[in-house]
Amino acid sequence: MPSWLGTLEKKLESFAKEGGANQMFRLFLSAEPRDEIPIGILEKCIKLTNEPPAGLKANMKRAWTFFPKEEVEEKDPRIKSILFGLCFFHSCLIERRRFGPKGWNMIYPFSIGDLRDSYFVLCKNVESNVSGKLPWADLKFIIGEIMYGGHIVDNWDRLLCNAYLDGLMDAGLCMDEFELLPFVDGKGISLKTPPQVSFEKYLEHIDQTCPTETSMFYGLHTNSEIGLGTQQCEFMFEMLLELIPRDDAAGGGAEGDKQRNDEMYISKCLEDWNIKDKIFSLVDIKDKISGEKDPYQNVFLQECEAMNYLLEEINRSLVELKQGIKGV
Repeated sequence: MPSWLGTLEKKLESFAKEGGANQMFRLFLSAEPRDEIPIGILEKCIKLTNEPPAGLKANMKRAWTFFPKEEVEEKDPRIKSILFGLCFFHSCLIERRRFGPKGWNMIYPFSIGDLRDSYFVLCKNVESNVSGKLPWADLKFIIGEIMYGGHIVDNWDRLLCNAYLDGLMDAGLCMDEFELLPFVDGKGISLKTPPQVSFEKYLEHIDQTCPTETSMFYGLHTNSEIGLGTQQCEFMFEMLLELIPRDDAAGGGAEGDKQRNDEMYISKCLEDWNIKDKIFSLVDIKDKISGEKDPYQNVFLQECEAMNYLLEEINRSLVELKQGIKGV
């Protein structure tokens, strides 16, 4: 985090003491989430976040709609077909980050800017090539080694990125029904390119033909979803546990009215929520799952166990708070 942020905070405070800045003054700051950002700056800011959506379909829609419709429609039809493949490539690289070390050995800051620059390179190569033959090898090198590869420092990750491009940057990409998921052949999962149609038709194709989300989209085994589901479940429940009121938050020296209001609120939560009745019966659930459990069912059972733990913690905390308020 830049060391001059502290000086910036003091400058902003001095402007406020001097009677305020000019009405037209605006200061825009961009940064990754960090704890070192001064609190004074955060309190004065209107904060906006821009995070990639979850899922291959959502990422492909966002990537495709990033480009102006009118501009794409005017391009060579081959550019639209290749851009569609690049949007798939970009979405795969983004989504693999969710799987941690199973997706990438390191976390890389791939962004929509990499896709934008790859599109510019694509347009320049297609428009400047008078022979009509696309320079696939050049495109693969520039995209895989410079645009996206510029972020990659691990050799195995670089090999993975280039493996994606080896399957995508091919003359077949400009033809109808080109398979974008050749590595899941025989598993009932398919995503093919549409004919060279309008901008909106490509968007409809993503909506209508993108199959149900699975880790096999990215060339990963389905077991990788167990770790991902467990990690997401633990993170969510940790955040929920942080929101549970603690004993010290009840306020030992509170006045009588506040104590009665707190006790009434907690009692109402205990009676209305009836948390004990919402705890899952894991025995009944396991009995209904016959045969060998697949990865999805294992994740589901783990989440049920975690949910039971969360519900028990909430119930225990509420009971302890109620008893603590009575004892004040």
